[in-house]
Amino acid sequence: MTAKDPCFTTEEIQKRVDDYIGQFKEGYFSPLSLMARLSEETGELAREVNHYYGEKPKKPTEKVKTVEDELGDIIFVLTCFANSLDIDLSEAFELSIGKIETRDNNRWTHKK
Repeated sequence: MTAKDPCFTTEEIQKRVDDYIGQFKEGYFSPLSLMARLSEETGELAREVNHYYGEKPKKPTEKVKTVEDELGDIIFVLTCFANSLDIDLSEAFELSIGKIETRDNNRWTHKK
């Protein structure tokens, strides 16, 4: 796979992250540290969204980042979090989307 052809299953993402983390003695951070990292990355995403779609332009001295970069960082940290707790992201997503599809089925206006 290349950056131009990103098409990974959640299983492949989790394995790739696990292979990467597995080469270091330190391994995964603790769940609390990963939660802090996820919060940091979410804040960075919020900042980028505000720069590109909100009223707060970047300062000329600020580094160019993108929403895509920050979403990628969140996926990485979220995957570390799931792996560290032995959670299958596909199963977690299935639980979540099933709940959402049921609970919110009539919440919004359906397209005809």
